[in-house]
Amino acid sequence: MRREHIAQREYWQKRCEDAGFSFHSIDGLYWEEGVCYHFSRREIEDLEHATKELYDMCMATAEHIIEKERFKELAIPESAWALIRESWDNDHPSLFGRFDLAWDGNGPPKLLEFNADTPTSLIEASVAQWHWLEDVKSKLGPNADQFNSLHEALIEQWKWLKAEHGYGHVHFTCVGDSEEDGGNLDYLRDTAMQAGLAAPWIAVEEIGWSEGDLAFVDMDNQRIETLFKLYPWEWLLADEFGNNIRKTSMRIIEPAWKMVLANKGLLPILWELYPNHPLLLEASFQRHKVLGDYVKKPLLSREGANVEIYKGGEVIRADGTYGEEGYVYQRYTPIPSFEGNFVTIGSWIIGDSPAGIGLREDATEITMNTSRFIPHYFD
Repeated sequence: MRREHIAQREYWQKRCEDAGFSFHSIDGLYWEEGVCYHFSRREIEDLEHATKELYDMCMATAEHIIEKERFKELAIPESAWALIRESWDNDHPSLFGRFDLAWDGNGPPKLLEFNADTPTSLIEASVAQWHWLEDVKSKLGPNADQFNSLHEALIEQWKWLKAEHGYGHVHFTCVGDSEEDGGNLDYLRDTAMQAGLAAPWIAVEEIGWSEGDLAFVDMDNQRIETLFKLYPWEWLLADEFGNNIRKTSMRIIEPAWKMVLANKGLLPILWELYPNHPLLLEASFQRHKVLGDYVKKPLLSREGANVEIYKGGEVIRADGTYGEEGYVYQRYTPIPSFEGNFVTIGSWIIGDSPAGIGLREDATEITMNTSRFIPHYFD
């Protein structure tokens, strides 16, 4: 694994925008065009195997948490417990998730967290970096490839959801004025439509409630049978109509059982069930049980918010609005640094199979929403 410099494509902005990736320059610099990361084939195979093993362990841990009703440890409100159990017992299907890993190509990757409910940076990892590879392949050599089957895997997963679960008409929702969420959502809608689904868009604030029909409805007063939400479960349940979810037969992607995997409380329970596993970092709900340098993470933090790193007497903090729900403590592992840039690997799971990676860089070891996205290739 190494960081390489490469000339920018002359019309890269238009190439991104033509793919629906309009927010390539959000916050000044998001998509980083002048560099890339190179991997060997063995390293890609290691990442793929690690991702699959982590997913299998997470699913076993979800079953344990639900069966043992360990929801309080994750600060999940009691009003959500039945939803979680029902969605798990009825095998409500999942579309995707993203593992964030610390790895420099040596030894086993280490799990930092699992973005299991509302993972983003998808359009970047899928079509944007694939188009980059197509455009620069002549400079990289004839054997250049990319760990990236995301687009095809998403279409196949939507086809399976339609054929096996009847998800033929899915409303897609996110916050209406979020360009980044909207771009990711439009991309997912496109993959769903390519799979033969009807995929209308509705802003989450426009979803209505029909008390007479006991149903959520769209702007045309049509019942929403299946909802894909790029909107966290804890926000959904806290909204005015959140308590009505149990009154309906509406199916939701990601399903309610994903709440136990999207919660940082997953990390201590993973360590409890798989102690000293080479892909895991020691984690606990109690500070004193993690000796040495450590990272303090809110149970529900997103995009690095309110994460604190304590190492060698130094403290690195990210601002945010999380933490009231509680924290977990995870043993510190160095985030790989290349030319002064700290990089984390986001490894995607579609359905239950690994499907590709995306890399994020930052000036600090905390990956935030402003961290740059860097394309990759392997030989």
